[in-house]
Order: sequence, then structure tokens, then C-alpha cells
Amino acid sequence: MSRPRPEPVQVVKERRDRALELLVQGVPYARFMGIEFDRRGDELTAIMHYDEKLIGNPFLPALHGGAIASFLEVTSIIGLSWQTLWDDIETGRVAAEDLGPETMPRLPKTIDFTVDYLRAGLPRDAYARARVNRSGRRYASVHVEAWQDNRDKLFAQATGHFLMPSRNGSGAHIG
Repeated sequence: MSRPRPEPVQVVKERRDRALELLVQGVPYARFMGIEFDRRGDELTAIMHYDEKLIGNPFLPALHGGAIASFLEVTSIIGLSWQTLWDDIETGRVAAEDLGPETMPRLPKTIDFTVDYLRAGLPRDAYARARVNRSGRRYASVHVEAWQDNRDKLFAQATGHFLMPSRNGSGAHIG
């Protein structure tokens, strides 16, 4: 008895990239802020491209604290949602080809979010990665770190707690 042939790697990659693209499209604010996501396997790196509108103090110049907090929160929500969606796609609970804006799962809702500003955000691209510390049926805890030129020199970090959306399939959509 022969085993079924594995899917070509390009087909798997395209399916994962499409799911991530749909997930990020469900957060129009990410586009406004210039936030994109780079996927390597199941790991996401958020990139907030520098834009003059992100400057809070033009005399330094430094990124606005609200822009930094938003970047960290979007990274946390997308990272948490991606972890759940990745698992659903990889186990076959969700058929990636059936995903569309109207069938994407709801996003987690922020309960609280605490930001530590460690140094000034410089007028350049910023990067962030979220680590899900706990993700249950109703609640999740996420830690996120942001850096610019050197991964070891964080300029901000945050911890957030999120209310997880129902997974019963009713009313499933982004928002």
C-alpha cells in the first residue's frame, strides 16, 4: 500500500500566505499604520515601515508612543490569531481554500495591554514578534517585543491579555 504523496512545498506555502494575508486584511488599521508581516514557517515578524506621520516628537525625532503601542497591540492580536488559524489549517479543521473575508474567525478582543517604553523609537522601520504565553478557550496572554536595528536592543515591549472568540463556528468573521 503506497502512502499519498505529500503536497508540493509551494502549494503549502501559498495556502499559508493566503491565510495570513486574509487575517491581516481584516485589520485595516494595520495597513494605515504601515504594518506588514513576514512569515517564516509558523513564526511571524511584524514590520512597521517608517512614515513621517508616526513621529510624535519632531525635535528628537522619535516615534509617537501611541504608534508604538498600536504596533505592539496589532502584532499581539495577529500573532495570537495566526497561532490559532495555523493550528486549524494544519490539522484540517479549516480548509484554507474555503477561507475568505466572510469566513475568517473573529479576532481576540483586548482585555488589557501594558506597554514598557525602553528607549526612544528612532525614525526608521521597527520590528516586533509576539510570543503567546497562554492560549485557552476563553483567555490568552501574549508578550511582544519590538526593536529596530538590533534584535537585542528592544525599544519597547508589552504584555496583553485577550478574550478569545467563540470557536463554535457561529457568526465567524473578522472584527
